[in-house]
Amino acid sequence: MPSSVSPYDTLVKSLKRDDILTAFPEIIPLEKTTGASSTISSTESKKSEIFSGHDEEQIKLMDENCIVLDYNDIPIGAGTKKVCHIMENIEKGLLHRAFSVFLFNDENKLLLQKRADEKITFAKMWTNTCCSHPLCIPSELGDASGDDIESSILGVKTAAQRKLDQELGINPSDVPIDDFKFLTRIHYKAPSNGIWGEHEIDYILIIKSNPTLNINPNEVGDYAYVSADELKEMFNNPDLLFTPWFKLICESYLFKWWENLDEVEKFKSYEIDHML
Repeated sequence: MPSSVSPYDTLVKSLKRDDILTAFPEIIPLEKTTGASSTISSTESKKSEIFSGHDEEQIKLMDENCIVLDYNDIPIGAGTKKVCHIMENIEKGLLHRAFSVFLFNDENKLLLQKRADEKITFAKMWTNTCCSHPLCIPSELGDASGDDIESSILGVKTAAQRKLDQELGINPSDVPIDDFKFLTRIHYKAPSNGIWGEHEIDYILIIKSNPTLNINPNEVGDYAYVSADELKEMFNNPDLLFTPWFKLICESYLFKWWENLDEVEKFKSYEIDHML
């Protein structure tokens, strides 16, 4: 029997470009974007009550421009990280592009990070090596029409290289663009702490490397290389928390990929797995 489609899936699928721009006037239409990485001054963000008590560096990052999408991963415009992660907007269908990196070393151990206490969303949770968002800038957006998936993949690989450096201090030379392997896209929604949440089309990237790490403590509270069995043991520990996208990817895909790392590209798919 075919799986049932959730009302939320139906809502997001129904939203066309004009619907999204009307519902969310903060979104800058793609044709009017300037290529700037952010659009709101950090001073304005600091005044927002929604950030009361949060870390100043993390507040600045909420000014960054994410790529707002429709259900089919077609770029619509630029929306700040703040706007894209407010749960009230997410419940109305606001969707953006993301990526998740899974870095394995020569022992086929996966590099995990524990998100820092300072993080505004999903703080103190263990997750995959790096998970973030390509910015709505030419080098990370790719093909603005959404028709050229390889161009979009190159954009998220460029963003992944940038964020691996910013969060974990990994030199770009240790993670060359051509070494990232794209496997699939997942579409999911997850609340964080009431105010905040995620609703993303997440590009999954795998890379093998043995990089030198220089951890940014404002981003990463801890890290570990683990085997598949060690990760399963972590999942059984009730004292550990994990990001919802990481658990979702592990339950649906990761362990099968892990068993076939040397030929993991056989699992590559351009289809979007809508998991709403």
